[in-house]
Amino acid sequence: MALNSLDFDFLRRLVRDRSGIVLGEDKAYLLESRLAPVAREQGLASIDQLCQRLRSNAPANLLRDVIEAMTTNETLWFRDVHPFEVLGRRILPELMRARAAQKQLSIWCAASSTGQEPYSVAMTIREQLPQLSSWNLRFVATDLSTEVLDRARAGIYSQLEINRGLPPDKAQRWFRRVDANSWQISDELRKMVDYRQVNLLESWPFASERFDIVMMRNVLIYFDLETKRTIMGKVKRLLPPDGWFFLGGAETTMNIDDGFERVADERGGCYRLRSSATNRYPSGSYPAAVPAAPIRVT
Repeated sequence: MALNSLDFDFLRRLVRDRSGIVLGEDKAYLLESRLAPVAREQGLASIDQLCQRLRSNAPANLLRDVIEAMTTNETLWFRDVHPFEVLGRRILPELMRARAAQKQLSIWCAASSTGQEPYSVAMTIREQLPQLSSWNLRFVATDLSTEVLDRARAGIYSQLEINRGLPPDKAQRWFRRVDANSWQISDELRKMVDYRQVNLLESWPFASERFDIVMMRNVLIYFDLETKRTIMGKVKRLLPPDGWFFLGGAETTMNIDDGFERVADERGGCYRLRSSATNRYPSGSYPAAVPAAPIRVT
């Protein structure tokens, strides 16, 4: 199922336009390996035939399958450790003091994959700040892939996935064994997180709302410069002046958006809005967090 140059260029453009993922000239092998199963599922003999179908008014479900096949869902529990340490030790306590009168807090984890990151945040909250259980906590987690979102909602993980970063005491406290090789996270944590399908390149369903914390770790590295600038600009409009923005360890806002400043004394990839970026609301008119909607538990 080797790609010819025309199909390679066509698929690169399609993936970029639909997901923002930029594939280099050396990524033909990646397209071939990930799209071959999609072609087979469609009853097609080659990626060439898949491209023909994509070019001729492809159905929405085929486009979805192609884009989801090209997304990277590498994840693990408490990835990089430090972001979760600073979250429990500094950021959440500061926000709780600032929001004590309203008792409302909102968090968005973008590119949540199969749920390890948002559930790591949920464990941090329940273990270190149990008083938040009486607050109106809105916790949204999103991803482009509907397949990984279904897995995150179910909260069932293999033994191999459990072993990737999850401390034994947390496994014992928050998981129950399903069978010889799988575990399910507790209903308490599953109910905390509202999983939604969101494409960061398209309009965001909560674009007019406020989030106290936005975690967008290890996703912008796949986008080109202009896409990063567009997304960071939208994030700024979601954050109140004392909000927090998390990026991955290899990511930065430097030379992309000067509206953020890194918190220098932390190793968690934390950013705050510069004072010049907080003037988009008149004094005292920051939008309130929207109350959490009921969450379906599967």
